[in-house]
Amino acid sequence: MSDPITPDLLLQQEADNRLTHFDFTLAWQLGQCLHQRAAEQGAPVAIEVFAFGQVLFFSALPGAGLENSEWAMRKRNTVLRNGHASLYVGLVNEQKGEPMAAQAFIDQARYTDHGGAFPLLNSSGAVLGAVSVSGLPSREDHALALWGIQQIRALAG
Repeated sequence: MSDPITPDLLLQQEADNRLTHFDFTLAWQLGQCLHQRAAEQGAPVAIEVFAFGQVLFFSALPGAGLENSEWAMRKRNTVLRNGHASLYVGLVNEQKGEPMAAQAFIDQARYTDHGGAFPLLNSSGAVLGAVSVSGLPSREDHALALWGIQQIRALAG
């Protein structure tokens, strides 16, 4: 991503990467696509695809630990709670001077506003779930998750 990352750019990414179709098969294909890319890059990440109320794909590559799977879950919960990419939530919170970690009403064990989870959106913008990556710097996790969605958009129609 060569453009500076702003909340407006992230909203545009969400608008541009909606899916006309998503099912269990596409969830698996998304996860496999991300796993292969991460393996090629030697990225020590955990990858989660969550939709329809359940985890449909999970993978941890060498170097990823239990904390990465927990971070992926926290990022996913943030997407489901806010309806936007976890990086978007983090940038908006940063602009307000209210990081999620300082918000007393947010359970820190369940949510985080670090980048790496991107919403799975249908064509009308409803959140079907989220794809989460954890193990790289926040913006790189986000970029990898977004890349995966871009790869399966052609399959989803």
